[in-house]
Amino acid sequence: MTTPFDEVIEKLKQARYHKQRNEDHSDIVSLGVLRDLLATCAVLKADFDAGVVRHWLNVPAPGARKRRIDLLVGEPASGKTEPDVSKARICIENKSVITAHRNRYARFDDLNETMQVIEQERSEAVTVATVLVGVARRLLNVPDGVKAFYEKRGRREEFEAHVLPRLSSGDVTLWDEFPEHVSKNSANDPSATVAMFRQLPTRPPGLTHLQGYDYVMLVPVHIDNVSVPYVVRDNDLGLDVDGQYGEMLSIMCKAYLARWHL
Repeated sequence: MTTPFDEVIEKLKQARYHKQRNEDHSDIVSLGVLRDLLATCAVLKADFDAGVVRHWLNVPAPGARKRRIDLLVGEPASGKTEPDVSKARICIENKSVITAHRNRYARFDDLNETMQVIEQERSEAVTVATVLVGVARRLLNVPDGVKAFYEKRGRREEFEAHVLPRLSSGDVTLWDEFPEHVSKNSANDPSATVAMFRQLPTRPPGLTHLQGYDYVMLVPVHIDNVSVPYVVRDNDLGLDVDGQYGEMLSIMCKAYLARWHL
């Protein structure tokens, strides 16, 4: 099965390295999930075709923190084309913990707070979260390390000509060439990150009075900016990427049907 997470990896291969503060991957996941959901959920497809609902990316959420909802599917505001969180029917949030697992605390808080905002605005909204979890033991810091080194010295063209093509290609000489820009994760970091995100509250499709995500999908990926990146389907984290993706789509469709058409 090809999932939106595989599409993120393909995009990364084209870019050659992971950019920690670039959220391109979120749009790819959001639109990929929506595409697959429309292909498998007839009732949602009918609502889209009839113009009952539409979708928006990166929708500002109410509140002082000025968070954004990565994908919102909902009814357009009355007489307008802008999104209205209070009319949301589906919300998707996408995060990643790849280059520094200490960031899992901040990403967990992000997801927890966004869930609460959506709950306050429209508790019936089908709400899911996806998290890319890095499993690489070491990473070559390209944006803030290798690339920055060249740019500060006015040698960007040299970086693009002689370093960029070698990234994410399997060229292991990069480790020895830039040792000062290598960061490391512990062997336990991926499992600790998975355990933390499994603490996010979830709820059954019919119980919208409970606060929680309708599904939280954790996806192990190997990204170190040196070897060729890939989704880690054979893992010891208990994560069945393809099976859980199919399950997530099924639950989203069942919840949508139960909340908006029964």
